[in-house]
Amino acid sequence: MPEKLEVFCVLEQKEKYQILKETMKEGESPEECLARTFGGENSAPFSWKTRGILTLVREEKPTEYMLLFSARRTLPEGRKEETDTVCWPKCDEILQNLTGEEEKICFRLMMEERPFFSLKVTFDRRNILRSASVNGKPLELFDILKEDGSPAGIVRDRGVAHLDGSLHPTSHIWIVRRNHSSGWDLLLQKRSLFKDSNPGCYDISSAGHVSAGDTYLPAALRELGEELGIRAEEKDLHLAGMRKAYFEDVFYGKPFRDYEISAVYVYDKPVDEKKLVLQESEVEAVKWMDFQECCRRVEHGSMKHCIYMDELEIVGRYLDKCEDSEQ
Repeated sequence: MPEKLEVFCVLEQKEKYQILKETMKEGESPEECLARTFGGENSAPFSWKTRGILTLVREEKPTEYMLLFSARRTLPEGRKEETDTVCWPKCDEILQNLTGEEEKICFRLMMEERPFFSLKVTFDRRNILRSASVNGKPLELFDILKEDGSPAGIVRDRGVAHLDGSLHPTSHIWIVRRNHSSGWDLLLQKRSLFKDSNPGCYDISSAGHVSAGDTYLPAALRELGEELGIRAEEKDLHLAGMRKAYFEDVFYGKPFRDYEISAVYVYDKPVDEKKLVLQESEVEAVKWMDFQECCRRVEHGSMKHCIYMDELEIVGRYLDKCEDSEQ
């Protein structure tokens, strides 16, 4: 039996929230613990819903378990809402105030209105997140960066990082070939309609996040293989530059905040687009486009895309250097 069994409850009122966390007493049920936590003769009635269970594993410490609930207060007619007199933070403020990465993941999953879920989270002896899974399926984890690009010593769930706008590393690979007009073509990928951001948009040839513990170049090679079936070597990728960018939008009714530092690579080996093996969950299709034509379309918004001019400028400067070195 666990030494400690806790209740974690997200209490909502008028799209504002409070987090209630309590340790169950000996012989107490989760519902009795909630009633005690919310208790008091003058407290408003509330209804709760069981949302999931958290298994918390910390190196060299006993395993902990936490039962997850959401609750809503039901106020009698004419009674003033507590949000009018008490400081009830909004969703973004709650996320920033939560100190544990496991609590951030719990809150994120509960805000997504997921059905009952089992979350397992593992930390090392330094209290750094090492793994997380929902219903046995691993979650993607990022190393969070400081503003100068150095590691912050924090590992965070992808969903949380995209919810609170944490700075994280990504790798971008532009596949190019020679042509007889502007000098270069770019291979663009059309993002899958199932993507969590910018579905169906034309994008970089291949791009992806750098997983926790990984670095830019190995991540770039992995993405080329996974998304397009290209088995490249380190010497095949040429670093064109680094780019920091922030993007914010709403997809599927959820806020999406992407703050990243990207290593921008160029790949100029011969590629037959008809022989590429596309990862269906990521890439719907690919097409070659003249570099200058791509720049014009991005600048004028004449195609559905999620490409940025400043990144095209990084690639363009690299290609110009290639031209100069050959003359």
